[in-house]
Amino acid sequence: MKKYIPNIITLGNLLCGTIATITAVNGDFYATAILVGIGITFDFFDGFMARLLQVQGELGKELDSLADMVTSGVVPGIVMVQFMLHSKLYNQLGVSSWDSALDIGLNLDKWLSYEIIGLLLTLFAGYRLAKFNIDERQSDSFIGVPTPAMNLFVLSLPLIAEYTSNPLILDIIHNKYFLIVTTIVLSVLMVSELPLFSLKFKTYAFKDNVVKYVFLLASLVLLFTLKFVAIPLVIILYIVLSVFKNLKSTKTV
Repeated sequence: MKKYIPNIITLGNLLCGTIATITAVNGDFYATAILVGIGITFDFFDGFMARLLQVQGELGKELDSLADMVTSGVVPGIVMVQFMLHSKLYNQLGVSSWDSALDIGLNLDKWLSYEIIGLLLTLFAGYRLAKFNIDERQSDSFIGVPTPAMNLFVLSLPLIAEYTSNPLILDIIHNKYFLIVTTIVLSVLMVSELPLFSLKFKTYAFKDNVVKYVFLLASLVLLFTLKFVAIPLVIILYIVLSVFKNLKSTKTV
């Protein structure tokens, strides 16, 4: 019976991702973020339980990728398209919420143009997940930005727009060129050959995990002080510290 437990948890991730797809299509960004957060938690614990119960297998590996493709592939692509549409309404009509856009009877389908580029996130996430399954180098670290990290970055944007009143921040995240560049950069980073450290600890000695401890401490400080605004900053910090760690390792060699 224990061999089914990790797969049941993985199916929980898939269920959350499927429901999140519906809420994302409806423009309910807050519900989408909650569902994705639960799904990513399931994604962490299925692997943990598989290792704990010593029931790792190919079925679980493939099922995990299929669930991730929905939760951290399809969902962020839809969210980016919807948020680009939302930002267009914000900039051109002064509409501040999705409900307001629906209330005034806009035919949103006729507004869709460059926003379709947001689906690049879905395509590159699929490519990355397929690549991850055959790449034996990614057991203790990552090559390229993981799909959950990309997902959290994207989902943070509408939450920042909803819960932040800073006009400078709002102007930046509602700027179409910022959103297009963000989409392209995240897509490329997912399939890049950039080595990124994993948060798995072989030992807890500070000298062996300086970068990890710095990242965790800085992330906590950012989250407590900046809340939703901190999420993309944490992802950027993760990438910057990984580059720093790689440069340091290269110089040591």
